[in-house]
Amino acid sequence: MMNVSPAGVDAVASAPFSAVPVAQPAAPAVAQGCAQTAPAQTAQGFAALHLHPSLLAAVEALGFSQPTVVQQKTIPLALTAETEPGNANDLMVSSQTGSGKTAAFLLPVLHSMLGRPPKADSQAGSRRNQRPFREVVAPTALIVCPTRELAQQVAADAIDLLQCARGIHVACIVGGTPYALQLRALRNVDLLIATPGRLLDLHRSGKLQLDAVQCLVVDEADRMLDLGFCDDLAQIHELTRTRRQTMMFSATFAPRIEQLAARVMRSPRRIATATPQEQHANIQQCLYWADDAQHKRKLLDHWLRDESIDQAIVFASTQIECDELAYALQQDGFDAVALHGALGQGLRNRRMTAMREGKVQILVATDVAARGLDVPTVTHVFNFGLPMKAEDYVHRVGRTGRAGRDGLAVTFAEFRDRRKIGDIEAYRKQPLEARTVPGLEPRQRVAPPRGPGRFPPRGADVHNRGFARPQERSHGRTQMRRDDFAPANRAGRKPQAIRHP
Repeated sequence: MMNVSPAGVDAVASAPFSAVPVAQPAAPAVAQGCAQTAPAQTAQGFAALHLHPSLLAAVEALGFSQPTVVQQKTIPLALTAETEPGNANDLMVSSQTGSGKTAAFLLPVLHSMLGRPPKADSQAGSRRNQRPFREVVAPTALIVCPTRELAQQVAADAIDLLQCARGIHVACIVGGTPYALQLRALRNVDLLIATPGRLLDLHRSGKLQLDAVQCLVVDEADRMLDLGFCDDLAQIHELTRTRRQTMMFSATFAPRIEQLAARVMRSPRRIATATPQEQHANIQQCLYWADDAQHKRKLLDHWLRDESIDQAIVFASTQIECDELAYALQQDGFDAVALHGALGQGLRNRRMTAMREGKVQILVATDVAARGLDVPTVTHVFNFGLPMKAEDYVHRVGRTGRAGRDGLAVTFAEFRDRRKIGDIEAYRKQPLEARTVPGLEPRQRVAPPRGPGRFPPRGADVHNRGFARPQERSHGRTQMRRDDFAPANRAGRKPQAIRHP
């Protein structure tokens, strides 16, 4: 529930584009760029997409010349909703993080809205001298995001793209802000960016109607399903049945995404820009095996003292681990803060802003920050705790190497995590390069996988692993050795055997 306005948003220019900046500096000439004709470089790039002139001027003012691959493939098809309203205009787009997908859906949505008369201007004259009264909010475009941080980032990008336009009101509603502030932000809204829970809350209270929505965008659809928003998306689909277009963006076309698309879309066209193994070619990824959590902590400390780090994100598995690790790093002299879902929205916003402004060097986060955090100066990502799903690994890694820059992703894993590592390698269809730090080599060794993601089955004999191998009975049941559960023989006596029935 954040009211997004041009004066109150920390804009990250590279966030929606991830394209090549224009050679000349554009920052001091933003106002002039809005009034000038786009130069030849932009005319050959974004102008070829036939976007509204104010959007082309904003793109030039932000310092970008050429659209990315996902933008080149998506924007022309998305614009056919205006020229061919009778055809199937729904789109399913699979694209990696940092590829410019945010602008791929924002530009066509804003283009179509700029061609309509703004509601705020048409209503202002007739109500100027009237007494204020309550009205039902009815946006014409809706973008649904899985997390608060992602919704706020998308809203900030929309404000950037509208810097040369007038009459389009953008609002962002997420959890953690009083309803009164939300209602004030929703007045005469045209483009609404929201998380599903708060969006439906406002609709149930009668403050928001969705029957005027012409375009629905579902961003990070895979994360939506991970967070249990499947039923909410189905309800949003029912409330916006009169819409003309639906666009869904996801990391992959997994079967569950296909099922969701069949539920809420009409014969969608599919656009795939990269497979999981082709993603993040500019990001170096490596793996360090550790004996235990203390060993992992030493490896992390070694890496965080690398002078090549500009800013870094350290991912933890749980909120408790996130807080404890951030506190430990602070005690060791690192400039670190924690970010997870249990923190208040105001505190999360302040810490995210501090990260974007360079006031914080290390952000210790759970997966809540893996979707939506766009800081181009993040040079390193550390997986201190492994993600629950292999897909989340790809999104974590995508927090570095933004806008075509190089990045480094380092994963620390204990030997008990070998199956998760196997799942990640199977998803990527590429093995992670195992490395060691001189003086911090692991005492144990893990057997190499038999192909990507295929580790030996449980109970197999691995080099010096230290685990007992169970003996198999003829009827398939596992029988442990008789001394596996015997008490420690501290007095020098032979432990008693455990009788099995």
